[in-house]
Amino acid sequence: MAKMQRMLVLEMLMPILLLPGCITVNLLEPPGPVQEVQLAGSGDSKVLLMDLSGVISSQEKDGLLPQPNLLATFKEELTKASKDDKVKAVVLRINSPGGTVNASDILYHELKTFKANKKIPVIASMMDVAASGGYYLAMATDAILVHPSTVTGSIGVIMLTVNARGLLEKVGVEANAITSGPRKDMGSPFRTMTTEEKAIFQSVIDSFYQRFLTVVQDGRPQLSADQIKKLADGRIYSGEQAKEAGLVDDIGYLDEAIERAKKNAGLTEARIVTYRRHGEYQNNIYSRVLSGGSGLSSLANMDLLSIVRGGSPQFMYLWMP
Repeated sequence: MAKMQRMLVLEMLMPILLLPGCITVNLLEPPGPVQEVQLAGSGDSKVLLMDLSGVISSQEKDGLLPQPNLLATFKEELTKASKDDKVKAVVLRINSPGGTVNASDILYHELKTFKANKKIPVIASMMDVAASGGYYLAMATDAILVHPSTVTGSIGVIMLTVNARGLLEKVGVEANAITSGPRKDMGSPFRTMTTEEKAIFQSVIDSFYQRFLTVVQDGRPQLSADQIKKLADGRIYSGEQAKEAGLVDDIGYLDEAIERAKKNAGLTEARIVTYRRHGEYQNNIYSRVLSGGSGLSSLANMDLLSIVRGGSPQFMYLWMP
């Protein structure tokens, strides 16, 4: 889709670019590396505000110009911060219903590695939604602050797949698969899943679920394994409920999360900075999260067919009502 859009724009611009004496302007300039922008504060030390918004996935973003995927951007920002000795703390603003199991775990691993090497405080600030994979990532931080109206929790795993067998029968199309074994095409959208295949998928889901529980146990050591298991039945929690259950540390807004980061880093003053690419608007600490789709809005606009990649099963740490 994005390739078609770029080709259409080039076709529209070609007559103009071929005019005699026309100045050539590159309107399709690639995004380039992230650059630092100061949002507030003063002093020599910096508190970095990072964003994790939307569905967590390694898929490239669609659009007129190719954009780095979420994992690549997250890694790029952590790498830049790790090389800046003036960055004394990080506030990670999370606004995500979660995403794929693997992408969520990669982000968690990258943040844990960054913390171990940089040895600075990292505070999570949960916005509209920080559920499932979004909550999973927060387990790598030192403290979690939520808004009273935040939706979080949804600790668990879901497998997304489609079954197109009925549709194919209606249009008179039959799909055949020649396989090397009876389980090679398990999860195929072109036939009904057997009981044995469901059991196999369930065993994989149980394994990923246990991984989630282990991550929560590591991030919330004050909770017992039994307490976590009771809380991790897939349900969501409001900010107040999550605080009462011990899933987060405090109720607090973004500015309070920044102050917590400064305090934990032993700073009395600091510049609040963020990273952005050329062309992105960033005026204050709320600019990016309010300017683009995220949380519930991104979930509502999510293309499920792109998530399941044409029908193949996908294992998700995702809140999907």
